[in-house]
Amino acid sequence: MRIAIYGYKFSRQNLEYLTQVVEECRKRAWELVLEEDLLNHVRSKFDYHPLCEAFNQASDFHQGIDMMICLGGDGSFLRAVRYIRSSEVPILGINTGRLGFLTNISKEAISETFHLIEQKKYEYQKRSLLKVDTEGDLFEGEKYALNELTITKKDTSSMIIVHAKLDNKYLNSYWADGLIVATPTGSTGYNLSCGGPIITPGCKVHIITPIAAHNLNVRPVVVPDHLPIDLSLESRDRTCLVSLDGITKNIKQGEEIRVTKAEFLLNVVKFEHTNFLDTIRNKMYWGIDNRN
Repeated sequence: MRIAIYGYKFSRQNLEYLTQVVEECRKRAWELVLEEDLLNHVRSKFDYHPLCEAFNQASDFHQGIDMMICLGGDGSFLRAVRYIRSSEVPILGINTGRLGFLTNISKEAISETFHLIEQKKYEYQKRSLLKVDTEGDLFEGEKYALNELTITKKDTSSMIIVHAKLDNKYLNSYWADGLIVATPTGSTGYNLSCGGPIITPGCKVHIITPIAAHNLNVRPVVVPDHLPIDLSLESRDRTCLVSLDGITKNIKQGEEIRVTKAEFLLNVVKFEHTNFLDTIRNKMYWGIDNRN
């Protein structure tokens, strides 16, 4: 196998887990390809020099990479997805961060996880992505998001108005601090913090959730993911902020944004002993109340 490894801003403590992953691959004579910035980081900061190749662009994933392993938290996982895009390379997340809805394999289970991979005792969970098109092509090749599109006001300026259409039919004008359009994967991210629902993976929906709506009767809406969502902005500022999984751009007032489902799916590695319901229950401490 040829394994790509991605991580972001490693500490000395987390270096231990990277070296363990490298050794597990070497034991099995699997080829290693590390992300170029990660490789330079561990060489310069920790004097660690693994023998491997490097990747630095999405096109590298169309050249014989069998799996990506991401070490970090959910933010690292989202950055790793930008390399995979439509290549169909499966991704596995090992959690060395804090919450870990996406990177749901514990760092203590690295050895066991590699044994399961070697035995091919895993399957792929298909995750949908958003595709975002703007008049000025703001995001160019980075127009896909696994979690969400977020529109927000700038700094401490007044609220904005986001006009929304669903399948070319008027839905609502949101007077708010912003608006989120999330995938089922992104339902446990910013959407959850703003009172949106949790959606299980595999549901073919998008979620439209206002951020601090100024109309109390406005609530999140769940819509079919095959219908396009069109958004436009009004603000006292000339520009607002639009973000795709943490990539943020300025967008001019009145500029149109179209959100659709991406034409490809992401393959997330899933093991028999891990499932979304267990992850949600454990991460959110459901059932901790002793009355349960």
